[in-house]
Amino acid sequence: MNPEKRDTEQYVDLGHTEVENHLKEQAALYEKRLKEGQAANKVAAYFATNLLGFAYHYAKSRFGPKAPYQFYPRNGDDGLYPLHTFTDTVTLALLSDWATDTPESDLIGNLVRDLDPDYSIHLGDVYFVGTPSEVKANFTDPTASWHFGKHGSLALSGNHEMYSNGSAYFKELLPAMKIRKGGTIATQQAGFFCLEHEHWRIIGLDTGYTSTNRPFLEVLFKPDCHLRDEQLNWLRDQVRLHDVSDTRGIIFLSHHPYFSSFRDDHPVVGRQLRKLFGDANRPVIWIWGHEHRLSFYDKYGFPDGVQAWGRCVGHGGMPVETDAPDQGHLGQLRLYDRRVRERIRRKDIGYNGFALMSITGPDIEINYIDQNKVTVVTERWHVDRKTGGLTPETVFIHPDITRFDP
Repeated sequence: MNPEKRDTEQYVDLGHTEVENHLKEQAALYEKRLKEGQAANKVAAYFATNLLGFAYHYAKSRFGPKAPYQFYPRNGDDGLYPLHTFTDTVTLALLSDWATDTPESDLIGNLVRDLDPDYSIHLGDVYFVGTPSEVKANFTDPTASWHFGKHGSLALSGNHEMYSNGSAYFKELLPAMKIRKGGTIATQQAGFFCLEHEHWRIIGLDTGYTSTNRPFLEVLFKPDCHLRDEQLNWLRDQVRLHDVSDTRGIIFLSHHPYFSSFRDDHPVVGRQLRKLFGDANRPVIWIWGHEHRLSFYDKYGFPDGVQAWGRCVGHGGMPVETDAPDQGHLGQLRLYDRRVRERIRRKDIGYNGFALMSITGPDIEINYIDQNKVTVVTERWHVDRKTGGLTPETVFIHPDITRFDP
């Protein structure tokens, strides 16, 4: 293994507390110093990096201010980007929980590079805590394996970026994300966006900024990942979700799941969107990450929320979880990749992967591809331009994918 890469074992059973992730980040820095021969005195290096470094960075992130929230309009940008392609088909690579700087994330990044899509989109989580050095290692360093699409790349925020108050996300990552807008190249100005053409709108939602809170307040008021007013205003005034005459198909992208059979639901986001839709409300496709697995859901929505076909693609770079579902929405869960790739620290680890979306007029094909270049699921979608309704079709399911029949 490349000594500069992180060991996948560091991520097995990684929890979601800021304490653990800051400890992991400092431990990774210490190991890097040892490998590079920068620590002549190991005891002193351990004390300075693991203990003092942890205390400083953890206190700063937990008690310091969050990075200022960025929203449209900003620097003349409205966050609406026309889809560009050199052919009749627009291609987009969707990756989530990818930025681990491990051999696995490099492998996935290189597979995307070989396909060279028009757009590449990261759905969030730069590990362990979204520091400038982690952004550099995964995205901006000359040796980083993130592939920038021919017409642009965009990045959503996850909870891990906010473990360092979002500073590197806004100051380092977004300025590196470029997107073609007509004859110009724009820099991503906010943690949400809309890619669109005459048949489809792909809307990235920022659920990361509100996924963390101050110590003690998190106990009393658990973060719900709600959309801030600035984002809601943009969805109303610029995207115009309430426009009943706009019958283009809608795909939402977010880091956190709207609903889940494995972890917490985030119904507040669906409720906020339902209010914005008003009379224009109709089912959508919703693709998210956060959970380190590949899973597929039937159409579902909370009574006061949008109706959505859910897809989880959080298997980009983290050790992929293969445990069985253990909570709600089992009636909607249809497919789940539980194939075991290897065992690490006595835990079964699955296959990393990503989704490749191909848009041709009113039709979309999505291939879910694993690290061995195997397509495990292929599905197609058609939008009815008279009503905005969506018709799904499952074309292929790998025989080893676990099915949950209704």
